[in-house]
Amino acid sequence: MPESQERKDKILIVIPAFNEEEKIHVVVQEIRREVPEAVVLVVNDGSRDQTESRARAAGAKVLTHPFNMGYGVTLQTGYKFGLKHGFDYVLQMDGDGQHDPRYLPVLFREIREGGADVVIGSRFLGEGNYRAARLRQMGICLFRFLASRLCGQKITDPTSGYQALNRRAVEFCARDSFPGDYPDADVLVMMHRAGLRLREVPVHMHPNFQGRSMHSGLKPLYYTYKMCLSIGLSLLRK
Repeated sequence: MPESQERKDKILIVIPAFNEEEKIHVVVQEIRREVPEAVVLVVNDGSRDQTESRARAAGAKVLTHPFNMGYGVTLQTGYKFGLKHGFDYVLQMDGDGQHDPRYLPVLFREIREGGADVVIGSRFLGEGNYRAARLRQMGICLFRFLASRLCGQKITDPTSGYQALNRRAVEFCARDSFPGDYPDADVLVMMHRAGLRLREVPVHMHPNFQGRSMHSGLKPLYYTYKMCLSIGLSLLRK
């Protein structure tokens, strides 16, 4: 390769998916339109529907867990794939249609040029008028306060799964300390304490069309307990 020809960045977009057959093909197609140079990887977390076949038909690479292993484990599968295959940047988004793919170029530009190791897409920085359910909003406010205090900077959307990571951050998230179930505010605190630089950018997010959420029923209580415990443990780690 001539010295004057710059090497192109290798971009991986990771989509954790569980029973997302209704939306996954549209999500993949929109991503490929917005970021055609990226590789799209759907990590199918033991779905019982047609998530895998529809993702492949839309042009994504697919890795499938033999059974449901959890959101954090699913993300880590994507991180480890990215490290193994030499990707420079990993962008992650959900497969249910909530995350608008039009903001992928914004996240990528910020992670490439903005001096951050992790860029978080925040739904609360002025793009759109996102409204969460009352109980979920209370949880977001609690972890917004904790994450902002412990990270020493304002964090408006600590539960956002719409993120971009450089290779340094991906290497950190591929470690055994990464939570296997709900990686949210606790991971941001862990990243900050490890010296990783965090930044938020405004994004628009759509409502949950399917009405499914990991924060339904009694799960919010467990989630709040687990997150507070995880944040506390992260403060004890060196």
